[in-house]
Amino acid sequence: MDPQAIPLRSLHLPEPVGWWPLAPGWWLLIVVLVIASALLIRAWLKRRARSAARRQALRQLEESRSAYAYHGNPVTLGAEVSELLRRTMLAYAPRAEVAGLTGDAWLAWLDRDLDEPQFREGPGRNLLELPYRNPATVAEDLDIDGMLAAVRQRLQTPVGRGA
Repeated sequence: MDPQAIPLRSLHLPEPVGWWPLAPGWWLLIVVLVIASALLIRAWLKRRARSAARRQALRQLEESRSAYAYHGNPVTLGAEVSELLRRTMLAYAPRAEVAGLTGDAWLAWLDRDLDEPQFREGPGRNLLELPYRNPATVAEDLDIDGMLAAVRQRLQTPVGRGA
């Protein structure tokens, strides 16, 4: 038989495989990614909400420092900072654990999670007496910057970090 006489047709390739509809494995991957994204966003929002009081407290501390630079009254500054610290710690620690603390017990609690004691033995100790002193009798050598740094460190350190 003559090879030219054979009735052959040219090759036809199959249609290319389309991307739609997706295979079940892709649907499973999409569902897993959506769930993982939702969980990550939820965790981020929860963490952000938990640190809202800390961010607000740090802003208020800066406002109090600026107000002190204007009015120069360390007693007012001490009262504002002491109240701010108490309110912020009540937002993070159990009320029964913090609310009744006064004096050295309060300062010891504030030092609890810090690397170095800033309140029992450091400049934060001024918070114990400063709000109740007469502005005229406050010593000029009072370490206001050290007290504010101790409070800032306490506000920035998570409660229960060492536990």
